[in-house]
Amino acid sequence: MTLTGRYVHAWESYWEDTPGTPGAAIWDTDPSLTAAPHLELFSPYADAALPVVDVGCGNGTQTRYLARHFTRAVGIDVSHAGIAHARRADTGRTVDFRQTDATDTDAVRALHERLGDSNVYLRAVMHQSDPPDRPLIAAAVAELVGERGRAFVAELTSGAKTVLRELVRAPGGPPPKLARVFAHGLRPADSADHEVPDLLRASGLTVLAEGRTALAQTEFRADGSRIELPAQWLIVGRTG
Repeated sequence: MTLTGRYVHAWESYWEDTPGTPGAAIWDTDPSLTAAPHLELFSPYADAALPVVDVGCGNGTQTRYLARHFTRAVGIDVSHAGIAHARRADTGRTVDFRQTDATDTDAVRALHERLGDSNVYLRAVMHQSDPPDRPLIAAAVAELVGERGRAFVAELTSGAKTVLRELVRAPGGPPPKLARVFAHGLRPADSADHEVPDLLRASGLTVLAEGRTALAQTEFRADGSRIELPAQWLIVGRTG
């Protein structure tokens, strides 16, 4: 089974319409605001000698940062256009970027066979996926980590929907980068808070650590403050 056609088309059109310049996507923040603090949480649980797979890597900004801290880095995304952006930006050829559908069980299994057990970075992927695809993405995480890997998962919470609603209703409408997200049919903060940890557990993974955070965005409010969306983070893996 693979991702629904609506979802694939939405992401392909989004990345085709998004410039390759850093920060053009609303979530394309500098790694110092995103992957770096996430890695501080993740490092005590992750074996850096194992590869890291950034699932839903988009244009690869965070993946390139992760590549500096693991023996090998792979970035996968369903969008051909997103992967094209990632490859162009990776001038040092530090990451193996692959167009891969995370709900394609055979493709994910083949990747695990090539890499072996791996660490996984999953940031803001499941919350805006179509509901039938979410269990398959959770299963992909479980497949890739195997017995020895660990996964860091960050997903928007219901509080993010409140923030997004306020931004849409603000005078002048939503910020341009957020408006482009909606224009392409993407639906952020579309899952319940309990759904992501429940799906990961159902895939055979144990929640080893968890907490609340906020995902920084590249847009700002009228008062100059950076938009941050409420989120949860989890570190998961197999135990015993």
